[in-house]
Amino acid sequence: MLRLIARRLALLIPTLFGLSILLFLWVRALPGGPARALLGERATDAAIAEINELYGFNRPLHEQYARYLGQLLQGNFGTSLTTRRPVLEEFSNRFPATLELTIWAILIAIVLGIGLGYLAARKHGSVLDSLAVVVSLLGVTVPVFFLAFILKYVFAVRLGWFASTGRQSSDIDATHYTNLYVLDGVLTGELDAAWDAILHLALPAIALASIPLAIIARMTRASVIEVQTSDYVRTAIAKGLRPTRVRNRVLLRNALLPVSTTIGLQVGLLLSGAVLTETVFSFPGIGGFLASAIYSADYPVLQGFIIIIAVVYALVNLAVDISYGLIDPRLRTR
Repeated sequence: MLRLIARRLALLIPTLFGLSILLFLWVRALPGGPARALLGERATDAAIAEINELYGFNRPLHEQYARYLGQLLQGNFGTSLTTRRPVLEEFSNRFPATLELTIWAILIAIVLGIGLGYLAARKHGSVLDSLAVVVSLLGVTVPVFFLAFILKYVFAVRLGWFASTGRQSSDIDATHYTNLYVLDGVLTGELDAAWDAILHLALPAIALASIPLAIIARMTRASVIEVQTSDYVRTAIAKGLRPTRVRNRVLLRNALLPVSTTIGLQVGLLLSGAVLTETVFSFPGIGGFLASAIYSADYPVLQGFIIIIAVVYALVNLAVDISYGLIDPRLRTR
């Protein structure tokens, strides 16, 4: 297992190195150069020359990249052009909100997706199976932002069951240690604050979970159908193993291998899907900040956030690889 982890971490280095090159070249390939992209089409030559000198855009490319890479290795991701604060600080302030939203969304997707897919596979060809297929198709085809608007209008505006914006009500005086509001409320015993945070999280988490839930359900259904017709399952049944043991130790364990890969990929996609969801619900995470950075051409924020999210995505994939070894011990030595 340690060898597997070390090998995956070693592969992370060239991946991030290649990504840094692509981001570096992307900024330099902006129409008119990065300075004109920052200042706009009406920028004067003097202003462009000043920006080029300030950020080193007038130096040779190899010198610019060496400087850029050196800053990354030191944990310096630049300074936001709009807030004038370090990019890493902006990310640290907003990432807990996106992390909490992502955790709730993926939990909803995993629990409901695996449960729905497993039941559909066990009742293959029944009305429940057909219903599960229809639900999964709707989950994939309905855009996240459209579902978010519908949920917000029906359950927040019309019915008033949930909050429509933000992470917590303004009249809640809560203590925050981890900046994960639900967890903080439970740890400090401020259950009213935890419940208020849940009411703010519910709708964006459901909207964000819709697509991964559908994909996980379809993958689980297909995997369970394939595994339950395999020879080793029939052999286990022929040996007289209890049905619950066959389902838990043989069927589910082997069916969950491709599902775990799907879950790992969906976690990364949730981070990108959070841009739309957080914008609709005015949720103060990295998604909304990225959207504003795109509108304002704040390229240091875009560069820094993409690199940091790539690291998070790679660590999630590492966790998926480790889960392989936990599910199937035969893979621990590979």
